[in-house]
Amino acid sequence: MPDDILPHRRAGAGFPLVLVHGYLGGSEQWEAEIGHFSDRFDVIAPDLPGFGAAADLPALHRIGDMADAVIALLDQLGIKRFVLLGHSMGGMIVQDMAAKLGDRISRLILYGTGPLGLMPDRFEPIELSQNRLCQDGVAKTARRIGATWFCKGEQAPGFALVAKIGALAHNQAALAGLEAMTHWDGRDALNSLTTPVLVIWGDSDKSYRWPQVEMLWKTIPKANLSVMPAAAHAAHLEKPDLFHSILDDFLAN
Repeated sequence: MPDDILPHRRAGAGFPLVLVHGYLGGSEQWEAEIGHFSDRFDVIAPDLPGFGAAADLPALHRIGDMADAVIALLDQLGIKRFVLLGHSMGGMIVQDMAAKLGDRISRLILYGTGPLGLMPDRFEPIELSQNRLCQDGVAKTARRIGATWFCKGEQAPGFALVAKIGALAHNQAALAGLEAMTHWDGRDALNSLTTPVLVIWGDSDKSYRWPQVEMLWKTIPKANLSVMPAAAHAAHLEKPDLFHSILDDFLAN
């Protein structure tokens, strides 16, 4: 295996299922999904450069470069065709991958994400997040932002994991991720995404509001929509059984 291969978690056997985390995330956040799907799928969860187990790698400043890093990993692993899921910023990355790879992707899952990186009506403007990150550092920022990803904030069972993973990120990667989102706009590519698509959204998500989600659903030709009630941005950690059931249904049909 090449020495420069992107850090990742891999388990199971079968058709490949690739899970791409978002901003201040990491492959560790998919532990429950790896456990649930590895009896049927070859589950691969990369850590993006500068985040999680890849915190020592140079930061990437554009969504397209992050997409290329994941594609390079899959090519190194010999993965030709696969199911692809992206969460949050990872949802932008997988949209970029889908536009580049076409029918190499058999099914696409866009979870807690949207087609515009600036995220209109986000809980706070990205510029404010950048300023607060410079003032507070990564660990404090991961806790502050991570609390908005749950309906119960810091009291949510999944919050400690989110804070732990977020604190692993390199400061430059955290800044670069925010910069990458501000420069990314995937709206023009939505009509070209011809693979079956599932859009998953928690109805209390404070990062990606309904207009972003609605645009994905109504513009992508073969898009289906699943709204998770009383769930926020980290819905897979808030309601894992429901999240898995939604994915099971989509992947079985």
